[in-house]
Amino acid sequence: MTEPSTHGVSVELDAVSMYYGERRVTHDITLTIAPGEVLSIVGPSGCGKTTLLRAIAGLNTPGSGVVRVGGTAVAGSAPAGVSMVFQHFGLFPWKTVESNIAYPLVVQGVAKTQVREQVARLISMVGLIGFEHSYPHQLSGGMQQRTGLARALAVDPRVLLMDEPFGALDAQTREVLQFELLNLWSAGTVTTLFVTHSIEEAVLFGNRVAVLRGQPSSVIELVPVNLPDRRDRTVMSTPEFAELREHVWDLVMARDETSRTAQ
Repeated sequence: MTEPSTHGVSVELDAVSMYYGERRVTHDITLTIAPGEVLSIVGPSGCGKTTLLRAIAGLNTPGSGVVRVGGTAVAGSAPAGVSMVFQHFGLFPWKTVESNIAYPLVVQGVAKTQVREQVARLISMVGLIGFEHSYPHQLSGGMQQRTGLARALAVDPRVLLMDEPFGALDAQTREVLQFELLNLWSAGTVTTLFVTHSIEEAVLFGNRVAVLRGQPSSVIELVPVNLPDRRDRTVMSTPEFAELREHVWDLVMARDETSRTAQ
């Protein structure tokens, strides 16, 4: 993947601890994501991956520490230029596919002609031609997720937060969208934090992979992903890819081994 560019915006987590009630979920997470970088985040369920994304989006407030987007502290509201693809779609049930995707553009006051063109392009990209006027309850889970992804991309975000975005997709659609996003990210203009349970996906997409572990969790290793700039299916069959995948897998699974030993 290309080196991070100067066209995106940085994201910083400075000693961030997140809580669920009295329980601390993450402990002093410190990360700097460069403009245009893609950071994959992996770790066991319940380690706070989604919670960190929500803090960057201004939806959760850290118990301690500071989150900054473009050098400005996030203070309880969505920072400008930040889009999030939720694990559970987050669509407006009373709006059609077309209207859901258009919503952030309409809010920004984009001209109607431009809205129509952008929405049509995205509907084609995510494979929803013919479903423009369908409502969320008329769609499969995978189609709802594709709609949510298209809505997040509609505003050409500077920061894209993705929480298991492909979890509800069938294998064929998942692969198509994976490589569409790789093409988008190869330009280095969107700073992306990508949460996934798929080690293979984390390595395929990331400039680096942050591995969370522990209770509360912390970053136990930031794994650099030294793979070719232009990534396609062939890179997944290389020895370098296999080595990185196994290394990240070992880091994630070490938590389970430690927990069983402790018990």
